[in-house]
Amino acid sequence: MNSVNPLESLRHRNFRMFWFGQLISLTGTWMHQAAQGWLVFQLTESPFFLGLAGTAASSPILLFTLAGGVMADRHPKRYILLSAHILLMILALILTVLVVTDTVNVWFVLALAFMIGTVHAFEIPARQSIIIEMVGKESLLNAIALNSSAFHAARMIGPAIAGFIIGSIGLGYCFFLNSLSFLAIITALLKMRFKPEDEKHSSSHDIKKSFREGLKYIFHNPDVYTILIAVGIISFFGFPYISFLPVYAEVILKVGATGLGMLMGCAGAGAFTGAIMLAARGDASRKGMIMAAAGVTYASSLLIFAQSTSLWLSYGMLYLVGVSGVNMIATANSIIQLSVPDALRGRVMSSFTAMFLGMAPLGNFTVGTLAHYTGTQNALAAAAGFCLLGTISVICIKPSILKL
Repeated sequence: MNSVNPLESLRHRNFRMFWFGQLISLTGTWMHQAAQGWLVFQLTESPFFLGLAGTAASSPILLFTLAGGVMADRHPKRYILLSAHILLMILALILTVLVVTDTVNVWFVLALAFMIGTVHAFEIPARQSIIIEMVGKESLLNAIALNSSAFHAARMIGPAIAGFIIGSIGLGYCFFLNSLSFLAIITALLKMRFKPEDEKHSSSHDIKKSFREGLKYIFHNPDVYTILIAVGIISFFGFPYISFLPVYAEVILKVGATGLGMLMGCAGAGAFTGAIMLAARGDASRKGMIMAAAGVTYASSLLIFAQSTSLWLSYGMLYLVGVSGVNMIATANSIIQLSVPDALRGRVMSSFTAMFLGMAPLGNFTVGTLAHYTGTQNALAAAAGFCLLGTISVICIKPSILKL
């Protein structure tokens, strides 16, 4: 294991601007996420609609992200990202107006969540695959970890700010501040400069052939598709917990909007810690072992949280969920990116995104429906149990991933 400067990738100008722009923009995004959950629960008082909102936001990832991967391989990724963030800023402004004018209803929220998810289906593959163009292969793992640290620092800060704003000046300001936050990443993207040889994209004009090439690569590499399955299990059974935190805050733990921000912030703090540890660790050997151990820890911590009625135990378990989740996903990401050819990176990473985020809508809908009939705690405990069982099963069926 080679220890490195945890901030090594920030010496690259493009990545440095991108990282700081993302940190601001993602803080706004997590404010939006927390406020949206609170808004849906206030409008409906229904865990089913919380699950449906999560499904609306993430189902486009499953539907459209492979097309997003083809686009990322065929066009300059920076322009895809620029267009996407301008659209996201407009959609956040629309929700701001609806809330401030008191004309919002749950169906408007669901429709906007679906549109935001559709933009992300094209933005995420470009965002993940542009990193290597900014830092090169030698700094890739460090850059992925730092990228995760920005995401999870925002996840820690954003909901806490949202909880304060909701309790003091109102929901609408959360969505408005999110719209303003996109100016940071838009400015960064406009100022970034690439050499022509650094911006890698395919010259193929046959879209069907492009799809087939990406899928052929995945299915002819057992380690790659095994990792994708493991990530999909975490996404389907493990990620839906986020959608149901408003129920824990309001009904189970009785801590209100401020407590919701703290619950989300604890998971974000854990993830931020995990990302910094990963960045400092450098290019570790036995990445597969790290990924497997993190997956088991994630599911086990989530299972304890699901049944907890203690506020401090809930905070602690969500912290562990954050630490283990970022280690599992970032390590899986780096294993795949280091093995994939440059010309296929967008398509393969879009498949990673489809499993990482695209399985969540199915999980949200399933857990939300189960919660409607059996209660939120029972539904989330069942999901965490299946997450643990599925992760252990993948390790037992394909033990070779532990040697990666």
